[in-house]
Amino acid sequence: MHSHFSYPVSKLQQIASDILSHAKNGGASACETHVSDGFGQTVTVRKNEVETIEYNRDKGLSVTVYIGQKRGNASTSDFSPQAIHDTVTAALSIARHTAEDNCSGLADEALLARTFPDLDLYHPWELTVEEAIELARNCEEAAFAVDKRITNSEGASISIDESHFIYANSLGFMGGYPYSRHSISCVAIAEQQESKQRDYWYSVARDRGDLESVEYIGRKAGERTVARLGARQIATCEVPVLFEAPVASSLIGHFAAAVSGSNLYRKSSFLLNSAGQRIFSGDINIRELPHLPKGLASSVFDDEGVATAERSVVEGGVVKGYFLSSYSARKLGMQTTGNAGGVHNLIIDNGNPVDFDVMLKKMNKGLLVTELMGHGVNSVTGDYSRGASGYWVENGEICYPVEEITIAGNLKEMFADITAIGNDIVVRGSKQSGSILIDHMTIAGG
Repeated sequence: MHSHFSYPVSKLQQIASDILSHAKNGGASACETHVSDGFGQTVTVRKNEVETIEYNRDKGLSVTVYIGQKRGNASTSDFSPQAIHDTVTAALSIARHTAEDNCSGLADEALLARTFPDLDLYHPWELTVEEAIELARNCEEAAFAVDKRITNSEGASISIDESHFIYANSLGFMGGYPYSRHSISCVAIAEQQESKQRDYWYSVARDRGDLESVEYIGRKAGERTVARLGARQIATCEVPVLFEAPVASSLIGHFAAAVSGSNLYRKSSFLLNSAGQRIFSGDINIRELPHLPKGLASSVFDDEGVATAERSVVEGGVVKGYFLSSYSARKLGMQTTGNAGGVHNLIIDNGNPVDFDVMLKKMNKGLLVTELMGHGVNSVTGDYSRGASGYWVENGEICYPVEEITIAGNLKEMFADITAIGNDIVVRGSKQSGSILIDHMTIAGG
C-alpha cells in the first residue's frame, strides 16, 4: 500500500473485524461498518503569490447495528480500541431505543459482490508542494496571458486526494480498495470600463496523466472570462436552450434524483411510477457503467457490498430502472439496484452525438447556457427555474454574452423536448453528458 496512508489496509481490516465482533458480543443480530483513511494536498496561487497550502489527513469509521429490525448508527474519527468499543456501544444503545422498521437490515446475501476486478482507480501523484506551486503559477500565468483585460484572479489550484477503505458486514463480506482523485482549476477576473466578469475552468481525474494541462486550463479560464465582457440582459422570450456540456450533466442529475428510491418511496418525485414509461424522446438512452476503468464513480460494489453491474436505465426514451438501495427497494417492494451511496457513471446519448457547432446551427436562434445559479427545482412537480448566464445565438452563431436572466420550464417537458446531444462530453463526476439542446424554454430577462 502507498506509504502516505496513515494505516495499512491490514489495520483497516482488523478494525472492521473488531467492530463486527464487538457488535455481536453486545447483542446485535447484524452489523455493517465502513472504515476509511486518506490524505490530501491543495496548493493555491493567486496573482503569482502562494495564497494557501492545505494538507489534510482524514480517517473515520461508521458502525450500523441491527437488533432484529431496530437500527442504530454511530461514527468516530478515533481508531483507538476504547473509542471503537464506545462507538459500537453507542450504536447498540441507539438501536435499542429505536422503533422497529420492517425494511431495515443488511443487503440480501445473494446479491453481495463475490469477485473484485481491478478498476484502475488508484494513481498516486508524488507531487511536492514546490512542484504544485510551480504548476499553479503556470496555470494562472496562462490565464493572464490571454488578454490584458484580465486584471485579477481568484487563483489557480492543484489538488491531490488519495484514500482507501474497507466495508464489512456480519454476512461475511469484506472488501475495499484504494482510489485517487486529482484536480487542477483556475478562476480569472476580467475588467472593461465599469464591467467585471469572472469565469473558470477545471479538470478532474483519477490519474494525473488524464488531467488537462495547466496551460490549457488557465487559457480556457481566461478565454471564457474575456468572452463574458459586455454581457447584457435580454427581453423575456420563449426559445430553444442549449445547455453547454459542463452544466448539461445537471439535467441528468435531476433525472437520477427523481427516480432514486428515497424520493420514490416518499412520493416526493415528479417521476413516480415512471418505470416502463417514455420520459425522453425515443432516441435517448442512459446507461450506468460502474466498471468503467478509471471512472470517477466506478465501483465493484455499492455502500452495502452489493455487486454493481452495467445496465440500461433509459432505453429508447423509456425508463427501464430506478436507483435503489436495499432499504428503498424494500419500501417499494423491489430489489436493490446496487446504488446505495449513489449512481455509477451515468452516460446519456442518442446514438448520434453531434459537434457543438452543429448544435448551434440546429438551434439557429436561442440561448446558450454556460452557467446556472440557484436551486429552483421542485422535485415533486418538476418545475424548473434557475438563474443563468451564457450567450445569445442568432443564425446559428454566438452573438453576445447575456446575464441576469432566468430560464424556466418543467423537467418532464424538458426531457421530452431534448432534440440533440453533443459529442463534447466533459467528465467531471458521476453524470456525463455532451451539450444538450432543448426545443423550447421560457427566458425571463430584464
